[in-house]
Amino acid sequence: MPVSPAAQPERPGLSASDLALVEALQRDPRAPWTRIAAAVGTDATTAARRWDRLQAAGLAWLTAYSTAPTTTVGYVDLACRPDALSELTRELCGWPSVFSVERTTSRFPLFLGLAARDLDALDALVTGRIGALPGVRDVRFAVATRVFREGSGWLVNALAPEQRAVLDETVVQARLVVPQQWNDQDLRALVESLGEDGRRSYAELARDCRMSESAVRRTLARMLRNHELDFRCDIAHVPAGWPVIANYRVDVGPGGLERAGTAVAQLAETRLSAAVVGEGNLVVSAWLKVPADCTGYETRLAAAAPGARILDRAITLRMPKRMGRLLSPHGLGGTHQAIIPAR
Repeated sequence: MPVSPAAQPERPGLSASDLALVEALQRDPRAPWTRIAAAVGTDATTAARRWDRLQAAGLAWLTAYSTAPTTTVGYVDLACRPDALSELTRELCGWPSVFSVERTTSRFPLFLGLAARDLDALDALVTGRIGALPGVRDVRFAVATRVFREGSGWLVNALAPEQRAVLDETVVQARLVVPQQWNDQDLRALVESLGEDGRRSYAELARDCRMSESAVRRTLARMLRNHELDFRCDIAHVPAGWPVIANYRVDVGPGGLERAGTAVAQLAETRLSAAVVGEGNLVVSAWLKVPADCTGYETRLAAAAPGARILDRAITLRMPKRMGRLLSPHGLGGTHQAIIPAR
């Protein structure tokens, strides 16, 4: 059974300085506080203290997750009896292989993000486990083939150009190393520890994973270099000022998917642009200010992907789980649950 986010008062929003700090961490998640502070115009102690406050309030958090090529991602729309919706939401939020859960206005009121070891495991998860849950009436299933943008690539755009330049000029690339080989259990422990808090120190990671600090540094450097791991500085979307999540299933003509997916990903509001095999071939999600903004976003989407057809559109009413983190009704971050691909 999942643990609900701790009861706490909802905050009215994040300040401009809060959002600037978030963007600095979105751009360079594990940068030293001295570098982050230089970008946002404060000192390292103040920057670290402000970040601790945001985390404690559930307004922002930094996580990490595996992007290994052995992980297969699926997107599922789930139709169910109205009286089963609450129980299905609670049940699915507790599954480590279900990394995101949204309740939407669609005729499929649940939108799920799934992780599995391979196609067989994904099929067993969807048709065998999810399809067998009480109250489920229908499942619409798609397999991701390429992700053009997801949440780790979305920015709050709160820094001035000169502030971004501070980060761009001082980013240190991971040095090339030939790491010692570690087994799946070692890597899983590292990903789980970083998933809960992406800024954990090497000493803390070494303790959690029962590895030496040098081994943690080598392994993490390799995972980043090989794109096996992604970091993501996330925010509570409602108090941050983006309370509307709009989801789209789009059909793009033959030969145009790569260009369309890339162009849609470059729209400032786009949080997800993923090529899929299923009903439609592009799944899109955007963060907006008010429901009326959907019209303008769809106009920009049509311009970015000429000839594409929107097959389905829906607004998220509530997002109780995002990339393994349980959220309050207003989107405040709570307990983190490690994402474990179904086998």
